[in-house]
Amino acid sequence: MNRKLPSAIAVGAVTTIALLAAAVIASTPAYADDITIEQSPFVSSRTRAEVSAELKTPYPGGNPWSGAYNMFQARSTSTSEQIQGEYTMNRDSANAFHGQDSGSVYLMKAQAPLAPSYTGVMGAPAR
Repeated sequence: MNRKLPSAIAVGAVTTIALLAAAVIASTPAYADDITIEQSPFVSSRTRAEVSAELKTPYPGGNPWSGAYNMFQARSTSTSEQIQGEYTMNRDSANAFHGQDSGSVYLMKAQAPLAPSYTGVMGAPAR
């Protein structure tokens, strides 16, 4: 029985503190600001009929909220073979940028001529 007494006291203290905090928060008044009443009236640049007519005109590619909306309407002029050829030419860079280091080593190798060229480190021959 004596072993559970400190644990019961700690639980009781935490519960008491939580209840006191909730009571303080609940008793604090909330100060809300008054509503702002705009004194100058709104003057539209278009009539109600113009706005209604604009809402009734269809979207150029159809309704984008429709389930049948085709977002890929524009057709490419390139053939599949041209696209595959471009990828094959740039395969090394594509693989480098999709690698674990996100292409940082590839970019450093591309900038190698800009880096200072050292002939050797600590007397070792240059690689």
